[in-house]
Amino acid sequence: MVPALLHRLRHVLNPHSHDAADRADPAMEGSREGIRALWVSVAGLGLTAVLQALVAAWSGSVALLGDTLHNAADALTAVPLGIAFLLGRRPANRRYTYGYGRAEDLAGIVIVLTVAASAALAAWAAADRLAHPRAVGGLPFVAAAGLAGFVGNELVARYRIRTGRRIGSAALVADGLHARTDGCTSLAVVLGAGGVALGWSWADPLVGLLITLAILVVGGKAGREVYRRLMDAVEPTLIADAEAVLAATPGVLRVAALRMRWIGHRLHAETDLVLAPDLTLARAHEIAVDAEHRLLHAVPRLAAATVHPDPESAHAHDALRHHRHPPAGHRH
Repeated sequence: MVPALLHRLRHVLNPHSHDAADRADPAMEGSREGIRALWVSVAGLGLTAVLQALVAAWSGSVALLGDTLHNAADALTAVPLGIAFLLGRRPANRRYTYGYGRAEDLAGIVIVLTVAASAALAAWAAADRLAHPRAVGGLPFVAAAGLAGFVGNELVARYRIRTGRRIGSAALVADGLHARTDGCTSLAVVLGAGGVALGWSWADPLVGLLITLAILVVGGKAGREVYRRLMDAVEPTLIADAEAVLAATPGVLRVAALRMRWIGHRLHAETDLVLAPDLTLARAHEIAVDAEHRLLHAVPRLAAATVHPDPESAHAHDALRHHRHPPAGHRH
């Protein structure tokens, strides 16, 4: 009685609607935050690339020139992600009934492929430098430019990752991890310049090979995150918390099933709740609405929940049993 009263009081003090149009507002705001993060990132990486390009042109450092091109390419990864955020704003229709949020996952694939291409390019550049050593001038300026590239990329990476996790965008998080790998590449320029200053002509390509491994590791993490999103994976703790909220709803005997998936940076849920078999249709509907209401409050970034009430009966789904669990060799 007391928890229910407190729940209703909080709702009165902080009223809101759960209509589809109103639930679209947080999704729209998430897209705005994502696009804002992309523009800030492009500005930061663009400035870093310009500064590095000036030093590369003056010093003749091929390594720094490669890092400059790498940072410029990283800024361009904002293009597919920005398009995805814009597509995500489009409302659902009869063909795309869940909307266009999956465009973010497709953009995530492009980003992961870009990371892989970056690793391949870094490996090729390191091997080429080992085979054809080149003199580098103005080493202190080259090292400073590399350090600037590292700092710029790390700041952009943190901003992208923080924003991506706040709005639930796996693609933006992957793009942030990509920026972090580029920062490692910039740091390799600093270490390589230090080695060359000590007379180790092989230092620059050796560090480049080591950084290639680092790019592959971080790229693997980004790829795993995008893969899990494409496979509709969610954190098990999120499922456990949602089940606890549903089970605590008055009138719910137990939670028979709960499924959740990400579509873009918004969650969708479907659940089967077991209720007493003697309830009226109106009462069962009230319990289902209350369960959905509680779930929308408890789960961050949950856009919608479909609640199916089941009567407590061993034969409740007999007519569907052969559809849900077809015998071996049976086809529909």
